[in-house]
Amino acid sequence: MKIFCIGRNYSEHAKELGNAVPEDPVVFTKPDTALLKNGEPFYLPDFSSDVHHEVELVIKINKVGKNIQEKFARNYFSEIGMGIDFTARDVQAKLKAKGLPWDLAKGFDGAAPLGNFIDVSQRESLQDITFGLQKNKAWVQQGNSNDMIFSFEKIIAFVSSYFTLKVGDLIYTGTPAGVGPVAIGDTLEAYLENELALTCEVK
Repeated sequence: MKIFCIGRNYSEHAKELGNAVPEDPVVFTKPDTALLKNGEPFYLPDFSSDVHHEVELVIKINKVGKNIQEKFARNYFSEIGMGIDFTARDVQAKLKAKGLPWDLAKGFDGAAPLGNFIDVSQRESLQDITFGLQKNKAWVQQGNSNDMIFSFEKIIAFVSSYFTLKVGDLIYTGTPAGVGPVAIGDTLEAYLENELALTCEVK
């Protein structure tokens, strides 16, 4: 099982971090040890003092595919869920300054909480899926799939041109604006179309 993540897929998020809007999807990966399921708590790593939350819609691949054409991409997933891409922002800044990969800042243990999925197989359009994140019952992030720079279909076509997608692979599709730090004692709650889909306590 592979975990792909798409960076800078919402223009307002790119702007808040001072990044240019990309021409192609920005792709990075996380190991399976980054996954947190079933409401498991997230333990702040001791190597960072600035871990940020990034709430994201997640695609679950249900069919093996390679070089998938965009027009056929809907055949390769039937569920969309909620996830959080935890980022050690201070570590990431140091890596970016040296032109190094982001793995240490993005792929550490527990950096990819995963929540509930909804069936989207019968939907004609996926352009109006609302989602958001509350931290300690206050909204910090709110997004809509219509605001993505690269659609689900475009992402699948692009990623599959480099990697064979297999059943169970996950694609975290990017975060909207509003990312921010988490601290011990915080409770994060991710909502998918107004339904609570993921809870994560920070310890």
